[in-house]
Amino acid sequence: MSSSQWRRRSGRATLYVMRPTDELLSLPNVSWAAEAVELIFAAESRAIANHSVRSWAFARLLARHEGMADEIDDGLLFAATVLHDIGLRHDARTPVRFEVDGADHAAEFLTAHHVAAGDVDRVWEAIALHTSPGIAERRGPLAYLVREGVGIDFGRRADCVSDEQAAVIHETYPRLAMTSSLVDEIVKQLPGSPERGPRYSIAGELTRERSTPPHLTQIEQAAASSRWGSS
Repeated sequence: MSSSQWRRRSGRATLYVMRPTDELLSLPNVSWAAEAVELIFAAESRAIANHSVRSWAFARLLARHEGMADEIDDGLLFAATVLHDIGLRHDARTPVRFEVDGADHAAEFLTAHHVAAGDVDRVWEAIALHTSPGIAERRGPLAYLVREGVGIDFGRRADCVSDEQAAVIHETYPRLAMTSSLVDEIVKQLPGSPERGPRYSIAGELTRERSTPPHLTQIEQAAASSRWGSS
């Protein structure tokens, strides 16, 4: 079975990476790609795992739209987007920002699969900076595309995605109230480990907004009025 035909039944869900004719969601040609997808669906909520794969697909489309496909390694783009929220895995409570925890966890995964140290560092940086506007965009194509791919899944700059492409992506990886689910997961980590969301970090700000009436964060409000809506 080729990577583009990969399918696996787990206790949580049946995971698909499209038919061979649907090249948009075919896995990159790296030996650990299927294992990375399996990891996020086992370790994260289904809503966040779906968001992570959609972010990869959107980042890939943006790279092509902006003529950057030749500037980026498809395997590294896959790793950095698919694993960008692994800091929100079910058992994550390391007393560091969730983005840094996720970057560390992704680096461990890639190192175990013998990815070159320099490439691991680039993925680490892209994940650690994916919530840092104005910084990620200045740290090279990988960090830029990861942040923007994630942003497209929130409805920002979604004009590079056709209706047909969006339908394929969302049919395979449904949204499942992603924005509120993501905020919930971020906020619930902080009571036992406040270091995961220091003041002025995105986790700290989301927690503050959730604790203040009307208890709806700006990111949820923005997503509700975006192309994808609040679904």
